[in-house]
Amino acid sequence: MITTIAKLLIGTFMTLMAVHNKPLSNREHKAPVYTSAAIKDPFKTKAFEVLDNKCNVCHGKRNRRRVFTMDNMNDWSTEIYKQVFIKKRMPQGKKIKLTSDEYQDLLTWISSLKTN
Repeated sequence: MITTIAKLLIGTFMTLMAVHNKPLSNREHKAPVYTSAAIKDPFKTKAFEVLDNKCNVCHGKRNRRRVFTMDNMNDWSTEIYKQVFIKKRMPQGKKIKLTSDEYQDLLTWISSLKTN
């Protein structure tokens, strides 16, 4: 348990440092999602972009009970952590891969839930 918390905190710290040190010109310029949840929690917004763009593609076709939304994603955070980081089962297949930034976005969001 302590090891997991330490890993989450280190991942969060590294993500914050990486984002802070990136030049603005190298950042992706996507239209922001303006909802009350997005304004309150930027970690959740970035994680939802990953879930929506990379995970919901398959979940919408193969596992409709687990399509992620801004409203339900926090409820799935423990299972997402287990499947993506512990078991390394997701994303499946060869077509969809997560970048290191996307892994960090998910980890930062999950870490923020554990600390709140």
